[in-house]
Amino acid sequence: MTDKKTRNTKKKPLIKPPHPHQERKIPGTSEPPPKGLIDFRDGASWKIFRIMSEFTEGFEFLADLKKEVSFFGSARIKKNQPDYKEARKLARMLGKAGFTIITGGGPGIMEAANHGATDAGAESVGLNIQLPREQRVNPYVKHGKGFYYFFTRKVMLSASAQAYIYFPGGFGTLDELFEIITLIQTGKMMPIPIVLVGKKFWEGLFKWSRENQLTADYLSEDDYDLFSIVDTAEEAFELLKDSPERPYF
Repeated sequence: MTDKKTRNTKKKPLIKPPHPHQERKIPGTSEPPPKGLIDFRDGASWKIFRIMSEFTEGFEFLADLKKEVSFFGSARIKKNQPDYKEARKLARMLGKAGFTIITGGGPGIMEAANHGATDAGAESVGLNIQLPREQRVNPYVKHGKGFYYFFTRKVMLSASAQAYIYFPGGFGTLDELFEIITLIQTGKMMPIPIVLVGKKFWEGLFKWSRENQLTADYLSEDDYDLFSIVDTAEEAFELLKDSPERPYF
């Protein structure tokens, strides 16, 4: 007999796709455009120009920065949590050593890193993503740049950094980590330091990787030498302090 609670239920999508015009209004009104109206901004040509513009403006924005280090991690971490405090400490140490701190400009680990850079009086950069429910720029960003497309923003976060720092996070953090590892693994990017902070979080992930990917010959043992796992800001700083500058990939 079918359980009453499960009968006639339908799974709802996790995210409702936005209507293409939902953020647009008829000039001088609060009304959206008619549904049948074709907006030139939805055309392929306009999108191509917008993408080109984001790349051009993004590289120009970063051109004068030196010794960049990019921080990644969860946007959901709060100020009173250990990972926030550790990210802030590491960014402060790197900032005092002359590094520019780059983040995605949002809350959580991103805010912690910009906070640490501000503590040190260092350059604090935020590359924010524009969303329908707008992600706020954290108050510790000194130089900010907004992006409409995730992939152009991701390129800017990784294009010129001479080191990458990853704190625990969700799917977005893992996406950014594995893209960088793959670029180095395949020779598309020169090897540079990748430091994962938080052994309990990261070692569990790569224990699974060894048991499932390595044993199936999907990866080689050398692939695990592309990154380092540490527990503290002090350990991470020792690995990063002498990292050389590099050109855009």
